[in-house]
Amino acid sequence: MARLAALVALLLLPLATAAQALDISGTWQMAKPRYVFTIAKTKSGYDGEWHNLGEIDGTLNGNPLIVKLDGNTLTMTPVRTAGTFTGTVSADGKTISGDWGAHDPTPLVFEHATAKTAQTVDPSPHKVHFVTVAPGVKLEVLDFGGGSGGGNGPPLVFLAGLGFTAHCFDAFAPKFTARHHVYAITRRGYGVSSWPEPSDANYDSDRLADDVLAVLDALHIEKPVLAGHSIAGQELSSIGTRHPERVAGLVYLDAAYGYAFYDPTNLLAVNNVVEDIVRRDLGELGRAPPSRARALIAEIRGTMPLIDKELAAKGGQLPARDPPSTVLVPRAQAGAAIVANAHAYAGIKPPLLLLPTYPVKCAPNCDTPYAKLLFAAVQQQVAFLSAQYPDAKIVKLPYADHFVWRSNPGDVEREMNAFMDGLH
Repeated sequence: MARLAALVALLLLPLATAAQALDISGTWQMAKPRYVFTIAKTKSGYDGEWHNLGEIDGTLNGNPLIVKLDGNTLTMTPVRTAGTFTGTVSADGKTISGDWGAHDPTPLVFEHATAKTAQTVDPSPHKVHFVTVAPGVKLEVLDFGGGSGGGNGPPLVFLAGLGFTAHCFDAFAPKFTARHHVYAITRRGYGVSSWPEPSDANYDSDRLADDVLAVLDALHIEKPVLAGHSIAGQELSSIGTRHPERVAGLVYLDAAYGYAFYDPTNLLAVNNVVEDIVRRDLGELGRAPPSRARALIAEIRGTMPLIDKELAAKGGQLPARDPPSTVLVPRAQAGAAIVANAHAYAGIKPPLLLLPTYPVKCAPNCDTPYAKLLFAAVQQQVAFLSAQYPDAKIVKLPYADHFVWRSNPGDVEREMNAFMDGLH
């Protein structure tokens, strides 16, 4: 019996050795360029990195993975974003087939790339700098070059929206290099920039704007035009109010909402700003000297009618049941900290180009109550901007996507060039 068991074990040894020899390290990619992930061996197993090609969600890099292989079942869990990819490694080790489960059940098939077949992860013509903007905090800065060959326009610096990195401008930024030296910055908390803890101090909108100024100082970028998308509008407005002398102009890529231009009468546009003001003032009140405390109390009292309206609106929107409890992943924690630390910006001084989506893109839900409220709020915001900043160039992009440089590339390029040419 013992001899028979030994014989069976001997016969199964090649199969066990083959299973142990399965090596998934290397580059894995889709036949049609979209996603690429790389896996490397470690002492304890594997780790990995997920790359998004074609500006799908603007994060390109900085997506570390926890990788586990059990037999031929592979699981990859992002460290900074939600979801888990589960796939099956083929017997020959050449393909992995799987999906993100409930997070996104779309089937995905990856091929094991060779040195000859591997897709270029980052084909955009830029150099990458890492600039220290605070102790222990470095930002990724993409340098697209430009400005040579007779170009004499101001430098141009792109800032991404919430949840995105500088790479969302990889295809668009080179359009301006004939006359401008062009850069793009990945803010803290995203991509391969540093990820400091999501505290109020680390993600205050003025702190984020100071990061931009630190990059300008480190790379000797003088009087640039800043072009910011979405939430980056608050960084533009922070600089435009506190340090207008540092920039030649500001371009708001669907970014001129309440967090960038404060209109206290437009509650839907400034709801988080109102909450941030009161929360910040109450937090400071207990340790403020009398002169400052009086100013804080006056601001809180002046804001309370808005808070009452905001609470009434929120109370009417709460679901009947509590949703399942979730733990925010780091990327969401950074975003929440940014949203929770907005300021009421007004009196922005540099020349302005505003590119709002107006009327807003709402199809196929244009008749819903929320869509109607949203359009009314955007309509009011555009009217407010026109009245408060009569010298600003406001170009409405009807039903454009929020990523206006993708849905309307020709319009945005034309208006940005005309704006920057007019700054001389």
